Amino acid sequence: MTTLIIGGARSGKSAYAESLLAALPPPRWYVATMQPWDEECRARIAKHRRARAGKGFETLECSRALAALRLPRRGSALLECLGNLAANELYSAGSVREEEAVLTALLAGVAALEEQCEHLVIVSNEVCLGGEEYAGDTDAYLRVLAAAHRALGQRAGRVCEVCAGRAVYYKGKGPEQ
Repeated sequence: MTTLIIGGARSGKSAYAESLLAALPPPRWYVATMQPWDEECRARIAKHRRARAGKGFETLECSRALAALRLPRRGSALLECLGNLAANELYSAGSVREEEAVLTALLAGVAALEEQCEHLVIVSNEVCLGGEEYAGDTDAYLRVLAAAHRALGQRAGRVCEVCAGRAVYYKGKGPEQ
C-alpha cells in the first residue's frame, strides 16, 4: 500500500512518516532525496542521518532518476521527500527541464519503487497554499509538484496531511484510527 503524506515546513510530517515506517516489518528502506548542493545542505543531511540512527532504517541516497533505483530486497520504503526530488529533476540539468518530462520521471520513479515494496510511504511538501502566483522557475516547480500530488493521491491507498504534528486523513485510515 502507498501512503502519501503532505505537510508544510516543520509540520511533523517526516516524524510521522518515520513512525509509520518503523511500525512495518523489516527491511525498511529510507530513500533520501536531498542533494548536497552546499554546506547548509550537507549539514542538514548529516542532521537527518543522526536523527534516523538506531531506528532500523537502511538509507539509500537517490537525488534523481528514481526509476533506476533498485532496492536490495523487497520490504517497506519511505521516500523523503518528493519536493526535493522534483526540484532536483527540474533544475539539476543546468537549466530548467520541461515540466511534463519531470512529472513523467517522478511518477515513473514512484511506480518503480511501488513495484519493489510491500508498503511505500511518500513525504512531500505542501507548497501550494500561499495563494500567490510566482514567476518563472518557482511557478514551474509548484505546477509539477501539485500535479504529482494529484496523480499520486489518486492511486495511493492513503493520503494525509500533517499539521502541528497531527495527521488528518483524506483517503484511507491511519493506523491510529
